Amino acid sequence: MGKELSNTSHGRSRAPDPGRFRVSKATLRLDSFMTRFIFFGGLSVIFAIFGIFFFILAEIIPLFKGAEVEAEREISTGVENVILAGMDEWAELPFVADASGNLTFIDTTGAGRSKTAEAELPEDVSITSSVYQQSLQSIAFGLSNGQYVLADIKYRPQFADDGSRTIAASVEWDKPQKLGDSDGSIIDLDVFLSETRKTIAGIVQSKDGSLEVSVVSLKQKRSLFGASGFKLDKKSSLAAEIPGTPVQILVGAGAESLVVRTAEDGIHYLKANGSQWELRQSFSPFQSSGARIRSMDYIQGKVSLSFTSKNGDHLIYSLYRSADTGERLYAQTKEFEPFPGGASEYAASMRNKAFLIGNNTRLSLRYSTTEEIRWEAELEQPLKHVLIGSKFDKIVGVDPQGTLHFYTLSDPHPEAGFKAFFGKIWYEGQDEPQYIWQSTGGTDDFEPKLSLIPLIVGSLKGTFYAMIFAIPIAILAAIYTSQFLNPGLKRVIKPSIEIMASLPSVVLGFLAALWLAPLIEDRVPSVLLIMSLIPLSAVLVGYVWNLFPIRIRVLIPMGWEFVIFVPLIVIVGVLAWHLGPLFESLAFRYTDPATGQTVGDFRLWWEAWTGNQFQQRNSLVVGFIMGFAVIPIIYTIAEDAISAVPPSLVSGSLALGASRWQTTARIILPTASAGIFSAFMIGLGRAVGETMIVVMATGNTPILDFDIFSGMRTLSANIAVELPEAPHGGTLYRTLFLGAFVLFILTFAVNTIAEIMRTRLRNRYKVIS
Repeated sequence: MGKELSNTSHGRSRAPDPGRFRVSKATLRLDSFMTRFIFFGGLSVIFAIFGIFFFILAEIIPLFKGAEVEAEREISTGVENVILAGMDEWAELPFVADASGNLTFIDTTGAGRSKTAEAELPEDVSITSSVYQQSLQSIAFGLSNGQYVLADIKYRPQFADDGSRTIAASVEWDKPQKLGDSDGSIIDLDVFLSETRKTIAGIVQSKDGSLEVSVVSLKQKRSLFGASGFKLDKKSSLAAEIPGTPVQILVGAGAESLVVRTAEDGIHYLKANGSQWELRQSFSPFQSSGARIRSMDYIQGKVSLSFTSKNGDHLIYSLYRSADTGERLYAQTKEFEPFPGGASEYAASMRNKAFLIGNNTRLSLRYSTTEEIRWEAELEQPLKHVLIGSKFDKIVGVDPQGTLHFYTLSDPHPEAGFKAFFGKIWYEGQDEPQYIWQSTGGTDDFEPKLSLIPLIVGSLKGTFYAMIFAIPIAILAAIYTSQFLNPGLKRVIKPSIEIMASLPSVVLGFLAALWLAPLIEDRVPSVLLIMSLIPLSAVLVGYVWNLFPIRIRVLIPMGWEFVIFVPLIVIVGVLAWHLGPLFESLAFRYTDPATGQTVGDFRLWWEAWTGNQFQQRNSLVVGFIMGFAVIPIIYTIAEDAISAVPPSLVSGSLALGASRWQTTARIILPTASAGIFSAFMIGLGRAVGETMIVVMATGNTPILDFDIFSGMRTLSANIAVELPEAPHGGTLYRTLFLGAFVLFILTFAVNTIAEIMRTRLRNRYKVIS
């Protein structure tokens, strides 16, 4: 017994083993590993985000770069007095014309020797004017005897047995034809050529010094046996229609118009009317400054004219449709930075609205649409007859000694720039500067319109209408669910609403396009009645319910009051829907200006009242469906924030005699304001980035207005629609990345502002508490 006590006593006095508090080495290794794993994982996420950011930047930075031009080589032609120059599509076999009209082709590849094609001109005549049509590879000479001669240059590739390729050229000369009635010299000439029509316009100076403006039109007739040669269709003399002394003439697109410049610095625009030419407009581009015109040239498409003055002023005039007469007239649309001395040389790009102007000292590449100078440099020696390669990759000019100078041109995105994306631009054919997105067109003369402003406005517009619909419903539902609904029902209703967030947006867009939009197209007055009567009826029913004695109200258990409200509100909604046509016939009266008959039609009334077109797929539809998609997100977060308010605050307020609504309005909502605001901002982010609903539920047209009954296009929807058709690395492709970058910036700005406001709300609550 004593021994047992001794052992027991000894066991109680033994010190605890400190090893039992030691963490195992495996746990320490795992903890160390997870610490580093989480650190590097978080760091990797940050690097990935920055990597995506820099990838997007790398795609959009080239859009804001200018052109790069570098001297490539020089080739002597052996022709001293060059009057005209041209080149093929590949810039491998350019040619120059001498004073006799002979064409010398220079092989720039070194595969062959230069060849000369002699001009088929009458004897004892000289060339007094010339013009080269690069797009058609045609030339025209005006002669000293009043005749003109046309020539077509045929380029064709030839392949050797070893697979090498060379370019061969041949020249087909037309017979010289008489232009005017006199035998004088043609001092200026321009032509329009097509497969079935040739129009030649020129200024003929007779031997007595008088001037005549003549236009000859040739037409090719076709029959069952094929096409015949070109025959004279009409011939006109325009001396009486042009006031002043003509010095230059240009033929417009389709040979439907003429532009004549006079020595008095007047510009006269004539339009074809059957077999006659009518003077439509006369103007002086530099009348305000008093400067003299140095040059006048067409830009690609022949809708805009480039004017330079001897003082260096540079203006662009474009055709637009006059609001007063409905006619297409010229107006100043662009003003470039001055080009000192004006332009003596000009070359238009065949691919876009870029053009090259030059004189003895400078050469400048400019882009008409955006008024940007893409490149400009001083010349070591003067260049004449400058050309831009058909592929917009080369510049070629001839110096006074007859040497060809070749320059490589790199300007893959001339139509881009800050003004193109965010500025208001006066596009060809428009009557004023506008923000327009139109990335594709039906003809080669189309100029891309890449303003992101309509897309930004569309994103804000869709988000605005969606949030107007979603916020009141989601917030009020969260308040009612957390504070007034029976807890047992809350456990069923809240998960049901949260499940709504899992609905695919493509399904919602499908329902909006094929069901909701046609449904409310002719029932807008019914929708207006529902949206106004249901809230009013809810307030009225609640007010009347509070007037009932307490002995009646206690018959409905707390949290079950909705069994009275919901049926009444449903009845009001059904009545409002069926009363819509009556409301439309009384409130929205439209009088037909043609017949004087008055009808009740909301669509006609809206278009007459606002001037905007009513579209079936509009912002109202987007607001309903996108709001439906956003409601679960806002509701869930807001309800959690409201439910997280400490019960002690609620109990204290109720104990002091405040009602449930007073407690909710003055205690719970201010306390939960930071969480509610977070719910609002998360829903806003969800609406801003929505794609499929916007694509399917709207007309997907980039319209710049906030009209609720018009369509729109958002930045995200534009990326989804345009990206599959955008050539990799092209301007449109990079512009879509710019749209993604703008969307990122908008989201980042909104989230930053939201975080600042949320922090202030939280700090304010802490101060109050």
